[in-house]
Amino acid sequence: MPSSPTPKSKVLVLGAGNFGSCLADHLGDSDHEVYLWSRHASFVEHFNLHHRNPDYLKDHIFSSNITAVGPEIPDRERIQQMDVVLFAIPTQGLRETLTKLRSSLVEDTLPLMIFVNKGIETSTQALTLEIIADTCGSEIARAATFISGPSFAKEIVRRQPTSVSVASLTESQAQRASEIFHQPWFRCYTGGDPIGLELAGALKNVYAIAAGMADGLGFENNTRASLITRGLAEMTRIGTAYGASPLTFLGLAGVGDLFLTCSSPTSRNYTVGYRLGKGEALEDIIMTLGSVAEGVTTAKGLKKIIDEMEVSASIANGIYEVLYEGKDVKTSVQELMCRPSSRELNLPDKAGEHAKRLLKKLGLDDTIA
Repeated sequence: MPSSPTPKSKVLVLGAGNFGSCLADHLGDSDHEVYLWSRHASFVEHFNLHHRNPDYLKDHIFSSNITAVGPEIPDRERIQQMDVVLFAIPTQGLRETLTKLRSSLVEDTLPLMIFVNKGIETSTQALTLEIIADTCGSEIARAATFISGPSFAKEIVRRQPTSVSVASLTESQAQRASEIFHQPWFRCYTGGDPIGLELAGALKNVYAIAAGMADGLGFENNTRASLITRGLAEMTRIGTAYGASPLTFLGLAGVGDLFLTCSSPTSRNYTVGYRLGKGEALEDIIMTLGSVAEGVTTAKGLKKIIDEMEVSASIANGIYEVLYEGKDVKTSVQELMCRPSSRELNLPDKAGEHAKRLLKKLGLDDTIA
């Protein structure tokens, strides 16, 4: 049974996919009153009748504290009844959803807004924090909270011990989210660098594709260890150039999630890379994957950020070339391995312009905790 004395909350989870469903189940099992929104009427009917998700985690019986709602977007009245609204929809669709919800969000009675999506908006290269600012205003963005870390949905629903990072520009909001989620099987650690947490969560999916490619080509443990370690160095360099704290990449949202995603065949992004390494075409992989692999779209947005910042990121650039320029996987690996030797660890001398612009948009100075 849950050990936390935290008052129970009304929680609306937007997105009934793999991760949204597992978090709804966790919160329901923690005795919160949970509403799980889906845009599909057939899902709502099936879930409320059987308490099973017909598309994801199909063998799991979900908490009786969850009620499915939809397909209409929740109205102002329902939003105002909630203590928490959790966004678990793909990054590429987030701007549209927030725009539809904006009129229902009143600053004086704003529910705690938690975001668990991972990715970079392809068309604008915006992080979720900036999408929130653009659609809902700076005050709502400053209060937004983000959760990320090594957390496979199938293990969360089995109550396997899991730990995540929780970050917000408003410390009290991160603490509040942590208290709502924290259980003996689901530990939460708070921080004040949502920009770093977002970048880590998005970038690790790109490096998971690289790890899958290496395995698909038949490389073994030495190669995987090298890729994870060099991927972490590259992520940290990109994040620091952007304006995030390099320490964030040493936490659960950084190296923790990177290690999990790069070393598990059940990772969607790893699977994309593995099948590419085996010679399959990307179009065929995407059609048959059955779920979103956000590393594919993130690689496109990341490429533009890397070029603009002029930061060294050979692995990320190589993945982009395979995905979007048709480069042969074996050729890409050969080019990576034939690069001249270089210094192992280095951070950019000039850093932070992207984060400074974003924080200015939020009405804040350029200091990240």
